[in-house]
Amino acid sequence: MQLREKLQTEMKEAMKSRNAAKLSAIRMVLSAVKNRDIELRRELNDAEITETIATLCKQRRESIKLFKEAGRQELVDKEEAELNLMLTFLPQQLTREELESLVTKIIAETSASGGKDMGKVMKALMPHVSGRADGKLVSEIVKEKLA
Repeated sequence: MQLREKLQTEMKEAMKSRNAAKLSAIRMVLSAVKNRDIELRRELNDAEITETIATLCKQRRESIKLFKEAGRQELVDKEEAELNLMLTFLPQQLTREELESLVTKIIAETSASGGKDMGKVMKALMPHVSGRADGKLVSEIVKEKLA
């Protein structure tokens, strides 16, 4: 099943079960996907929809951090619920250990030998981890391995 179809099916199920929080989050995802469709003047493929959902997840993580600093627990709870729902539409997330082994492999393939080669490593690595790992974590691991 295509990701767009899966989102629409989940939205219908949320409507039937009267799950307002799930319905709201799915509508937000579909809205973001539709906006990207309009922006690019074509329908997104599954990989692009995954990128869009990953971007929304990143926004949720940043919001959670800011709401925690402000002491707004009710907003933190709402954002965490949305984030957890969005993560179900992304491919299985890589563990830190899996990321580290992938980074080591890419560093060997690209013959990287220091901080100056970080861009080269990230460019080769991102297609392998897109939507499956947080970019900040990937960057952090690459820095550690190249240091």
